Amino acid sequence: MDKHLFRAMVQFWNPAYGCFTFGAVDLVPTLEEYTTLLRCPKIQGNKTYVRASNLPTFIKKLMMITGMSEQWAAARIQQKGDGKCIPWASLRDLILAHPDVKRRVDVLSLSIYGLMIFPKAMGHIDEAVADLFDRLGKQNTPVPAILAETFRSLNACRRVGEGRFIGCAQLLLVWFHGHFWKVDKVPCRVLFKDCSPLKEAAAAPRMDDITEERWIEILQNLRKEDVMWKAPWITPSEILYRCGSFDWVPLPEIWGVVGYAPLLVLRQYKAE
Repeated sequence: MDKHLFRAMVQFWNPAYGCFTFGAVDLVPTLEEYTTLLRCPKIQGNKTYVRASNLPTFIKKLMMITGMSEQWAAARIQQKGDGKCIPWASLRDLILAHPDVKRRVDVLSLSIYGLMIFPKAMGHIDEAVADLFDRLGKQNTPVPAILAETFRSLNACRRVGEGRFIGCAQLLLVWFHGHFWKVDKVPCRVLFKDCSPLKEAAAAPRMDDITEERWIEILQNLRKEDVMWKAPWITPSEILYRCGSFDWVPLPEIWGVVGYAPLLVLRQYKAE
């Protein structure tokens, strides 16, 4: 990914309003945009992930996901900081050798969530990720939790001026290019049935020849006419912009809750 652009973007995050402020432009990743990018419209959007109060132990969850024995799971669980986790190496061996193909796919999916989308301990999958993964089988959409963790990590990095971003940075950059392709000259196409911005970004040559300082200069001087307000791949049928009579919407994440104010950026849907 383009680390120079990402580091520059973080400096323009506004924790007070929960959005990016680039020059005269306010923008924020939205639930509808992330749902489209992740191709999750078939998952019930009204069933968001909320951590249950009476959960099975980490050992039991690993047994259910992997199909392995209690002894196998107990021998591989480690303590990292304030939480429990399992090393990626242990799951990688299962992906390569497990006799049950469905189990291989489940373990691979769990690993992607733990290593790329919610990467807390490097090279390990956190217990909280296993909680989320277990709920996905009950048709819970993961998008609010993914977006919430993005906001939480941006808040933390901006507050201290540095730090490690815990979230899917690649997804955030693809979102950025969808709105700012006029500025960075990266072509962006409408999302057809067989077209995925994430796949295209993964296949595109790596572009990091612009320095962080140059990106900061570009973002500081953005004008409204430089922005593609409605990303060409977004076609939402419904828009969440408030919670009851409140403008702020609470988003549950796997480690807590953050606030979300999409009312600030209705222009992203040409609805303002």
